[in-house]
Amino acid sequence: SGGWTTWKPLWMCGYGLSDSTVGIIGLGRIGQAVARRLKPFGVRKFLYTGSGPKPESAAEFGAEFVPLTRLAEESDFVVVTCALTPATQGMCNKDFFGKMKKTSVFVNTSRGAVVNQEDLYEALAQGQIAAAGLDVTTPEPLPTDHPLLSLKNCVILPHIGSATYATRSTMAVLAARNLLAGLRGEPMPHELKL
Repeated sequence: SGGWTTWKPLWMCGYGLSDSTVGIIGLGRIGQAVARRLKPFGVRKFLYTGSGPKPESAAEFGAEFVPLTRLAEESDFVVVTCALTPATQGMCNKDFFGKMKKTSVFVNTSRGAVVNQEDLYEALAQGQIAAAGLDVTTPEPLPTDHPLLSLKNCVILPHIGSATYATRSTMAVLAARNLLAGLRGEPMPHELKL
């Protein structure tokens, strides 16, 4: 768009992870991997919420299990990595965004339906929260005239969180093993229990 001209002191500035509080919704395998990668950036504190405390998993990061409301209120960055279930569908909504800090950044890499996108649009457009990064939406892809795509403080990727050859190969093998076990009437090795 021609916005990159000469150096400007505050152009494209954002909020840093150093000395921040990161809230993770869903401290499962992916949530733990996110925390593991963020820790070296100087995150001061990790909070997490989910179906219940996971003290063994949380110990590596010194993460504290808190209610969703407290996670929203205290986090500088909220990262959503939970599964989509009836309990998580639409959990990130007007109420949730209303509790977040105006300087908070919201990141969703789980499933689009965990977020009420109309409420997220309002929160971003009104300056209720600072920014959002979405790897998932509902539907995928979003229609090109979707309001979220018009915002400068919202970055949307085409669901590429698993876009490496190794990860996609692992996903295919996992799915095949589940399918074969199911056909044999055996327990699926990677069944998601809802």
